[in-house]
Amino acid sequence: MSSVNPDDFIRTHEKDWQKLDMLLGRASLRADEVRELGRLYRALTSDLAIARRDYGGQRVTAFLNVLTLRAHSKIYRQNSSDVRPLLRYFSHTLPQTFRQTWLFTLVAFLLFFVPAVVGFTLAATDSGIATTLGLESQRAILAERDTWTTIPVEARPYASGFIMSNNIRVAVLAFAGGVGFGLLTVYVLVTNGLVIGAVLGLATYYGMGGTLTEFVVAHGMIELNVIFIAGGAGLQLGWALLNPGPYSRKDALALAARRALVLILAAFPLLVIAGLIEGFVSPSLLPFSVKLAVSLGTGGALYGYLLLVGREKLTSNGR
Repeated sequence: MSSVNPDDFIRTHEKDWQKLDMLLGRASLRADEVRELGRLYRALTSDLAIARRDYGGQRVTAFLNVLTLRAHSKIYRQNSSDVRPLLRYFSHTLPQTFRQTWLFTLVAFLLFFVPAVVGFTLAATDSGIATTLGLESQRAILAERDTWTTIPVEARPYASGFIMSNNIRVAVLAFAGGVGFGLLTVYVLVTNGLVIGAVLGLATYYGMGGTLTEFVVAHGMIELNVIFIAGGAGLQLGWALLNPGPYSRKDALALAARRALVLILAAFPLLVIAGLIEGFVSPSLLPFSVKLAVSLGTGGALYGYLLLVGREKLTSNGR
């Protein structure tokens, strides 16, 4: 139970609640009022989590529940023809959320990258590791100085669709694994990194490293980074359960899920792009330089967007 008296809690926050209530009662809002509504709603969800934890049986909690439902209805149940929420998602919410939670994405990258280096090193020096990792069929193909990367032109539309669905499945699994205290997310990242690194190591062992690299370079940039972002979103869920801070685990998970969903929703269109590149550009006869340019161009565009878009402009006094 909190040491803060519920009356003091109410006095501290009631001005924001009253202002939110006033905005909810208006038929239309200016742009600055929409931003204020969003800010007040985020603060309200935090207040509600505290009230549920510390003042569960009191009227303030019931009041905040009702106010939250009203605010949610106002914000999320708008006319389907209104594209402003979608535009704001891409122009502000997504890149800002990525920057706020970048550390989780970095951890996801390391959980993938370190096993990938280990897998590559082991397979590049001893092809016998393929049996241990269940890569015997890939080893056999590479041993014949061949790969599985040649996709007939007429089959590329179907292959592209299969690749998209498979990549989306991995991303969803990496994200959803977070609800198991992040253990499944860690497993997905580590095993995928180990296997992908080992496959490239086997290709290097049999002198096919350049051929395989030429195939994956075009689509790999987006595909792998989406896996890192999805894995980071899953790790946020796991961390909320392991370290809920001042909230109950249920409320901490709900707050983390709101941020994580912002990121995972972006994975789907990005993986569609990666699937199209993998289905049409990667197996094509385009020179390696063009495929590398596609990789660097898509990677630069992705991170330029995530790191630069949606930053608040400084006013004349520097604030």
